[in-house]
Amino acid sequence: MQMENFAPIMFAGLVVVMLVGFPVAFSLAALGLASGFYAIEMGWFPAAFMSNLPISIFSILSNDLLLAIPFFTFMGTILEKCGLAEDMLDSMGQLFGPVKGGLGYSVIIVGFILGAITGTVAGQVIAMALISLPVMIRYGYNMRYATGVLAASGTITQLVPPSLVLVVLADQLGKPVGDMYKGAWGPSLMQIGMFALYTYGLSLIKPEYVPGVPKEARTLQGWALWSKCLKGIIPSAVLIFTVLGSMGGLPFQDSALATPTEAGAMGVVGALILAAMHKRLNGALLWEAMHGTMRLTAMVVFILIGSRVFSQVFQGVDGAKWVEHLLTGLPGGQVGFLIVVNIFVFFLAFFLDFFEIAFIIIPMLAPVADKLGIDLIWFGVLLCVNLQTSFMHPPFGFALFYLRGIADTLFKDKRIPMPVKSNDIYMGSVPWVLMQILLVVIVIFFPQSVTAFLDKEEKIDVDKVVIEMPQDAPAESSGLTQPGTETEKSATSEQDKIDDLFKK
Repeated sequence: MQMENFAPIMFAGLVVVMLVGFPVAFSLAALGLASGFYAIEMGWFPAAFMSNLPISIFSILSNDLLLAIPFFTFMGTILEKCGLAEDMLDSMGQLFGPVKGGLGYSVIIVGFILGAITGTVAGQVIAMALISLPVMIRYGYNMRYATGVLAASGTITQLVPPSLVLVVLADQLGKPVGDMYKGAWGPSLMQIGMFALYTYGLSLIKPEYVPGVPKEARTLQGWALWSKCLKGIIPSAVLIFTVLGSMGGLPFQDSALATPTEAGAMGVVGALILAAMHKRLNGALLWEAMHGTMRLTAMVVFILIGSRVFSQVFQGVDGAKWVEHLLTGLPGGQVGFLIVVNIFVFFLAFFLDFFEIAFIIIPMLAPVADKLGIDLIWFGVLLCVNLQTSFMHPPFGFALFYLRGIADTLFKDKRIPMPVKSNDIYMGSVPWVLMQILLVVIVIFFPQSVTAFLDKEEKIDVDKVVIEMPQDAPAESSGLTQPGTETEKSATSEQDKIDDLFKK
């Protein structure tokens, strides 16, 4: 076997071990080590090459940016369990209740706000389904619309800053997190608009699918209603803008005040304050939040270690060159590359979560994208939009699994009068997945949807630069009496500096 044929075999082995179902981190490490020992036996690289693994692993684990992951996870877990979702959904539901599709609008808006401050799809889907699904069924909402809007609103958290997905993608692409957040604002707002337009269109075509809430069911009116809405929105908005502003993640913001890790620490403090405001801050909440954070952080670390073992051996057998030749040879240039990559990621997301895709696949794709002249911030946001669908598309979307479990629990507890069929959950997700795919297409063909919010680099046209020099004064007044004097040497030196500057 030749070394150039081993890279595609390793890649095929990667796909196989990811589909087996054994934990990906350990599967990757085993595949990488086995391939490395085989490569040494074949003489493709020396045994000393593998001795670099400990240094390589330590270098990724000492990356300060990765400390943002436990901070943002801890912040999101606290906010998920502090009662914020219940209060916001109740107040928003009553505010929009009289309008056809009003409960759908409230779920979309609250999903957007909670997505920005929690960052966890599981918690968001579960919390909103527990609160909203019984209400939507009680007032006659179509089951497929109800399950679809709840699942879709839960996945908004993947894209809305300060998303954990964007932190990971920024690290893998070597780009500032703040710039990644700025680029994500456009697609985030477009997605909310698309969801709301779909709900509005459904209210016109099939008004019986999304009826209004009867007046007798609305317990809050006037200032009491507005006050409750503002009490949920204002503290959340302050937390969001403080965290994002500190990282330079707000649209058209000039600079950052803090690193992502420092911003995450500030977010944790803000989450603790919000939990205290809702009178839910106690030992049980803190322990549960720390336990969930520990589990997620440990999973991320082991995936990082496994992916680094695999990628180092893959690089050693010229796997990067094989991937580059494979993808740069596609017809259509940049557009062809983006279409193929997004289709590949879309289907890969059937089986893997975004951490596994980010740590395993993105390092292979990023160098090729950079060589093709693709802006990596735009590329990262585009992949983030695509990765949202991994939680939604049947049959393996995790958001659908969470919704399935919550629906069964609600029926057993007699909070809903009928069981929710799996077919309704799967079919209900289809329109929302199609809208997310449409957003991917929009971002590909209209990159301004991402780049419009980024800082513009100042470009200087060298041909239009004018350097004005003072006119030469008479020798008597200038003191240049004879060539070679110190004054003339100084003037000549200054002229040389100006000439050098002009050439630069």
